[in-house]
Amino acid sequence: MEKQQVEEIEVVLPAERYGILEWQAEGLPCVAVLNTALKDFEPKKIFSWHLSLIIDFEDLLENGMPSQHERDIVDPFCDKLDEEIKAGGNAVFLVRETWNKTRRLVWRVYDPEIAQAHLQFIIEHKNHPRQFDYRMEQDLNWEQAKWYFEQIKTEPAG
Repeated sequence: MEKQQVEEIEVVLPAERYGILEWQAEGLPCVAVLNTALKDFEPKKIFSWHLSLIIDFEDLLENGMPSQHERDIVDPFCDKLDEEIKAGGNAVFLVRETWNKTRRLVWRVYDPEIAQAHLQFIIEHKNHPRQFDYRMEQDLNWEQAKWYFEQIKTEPAG
């Protein structure tokens, strides 16, 4: 039996840096916080899975935005979930969007089975303050992240 050589790659995760994006979609405001440090991050292929999770808000202001009371309920859950999904370097945070009665969190994931098992545990134990749904799919070339990075304004050198 032959032993196969396994290529080992050392990945240094960049410190998260945030940029704010704002736009209108279907006549409603959208506000997003993007981890701009990932724009030039390599090797992107390590985090080839795109995990998108959408939480439904209940207590709203006008234009589909959450009330302060709603943010006080949802934000701590989002922060804890972010820590758990990224645990052990299994994922990197990409973006958080608030739009049309929802909060969308997106990560790029290394091992989808770890993230899937964690989310299933949360669902089975009803360990969440609001209903949510998620989708995880392989996206080797980060196609689903490109639009966000294209919105980053670059400052002229000099």
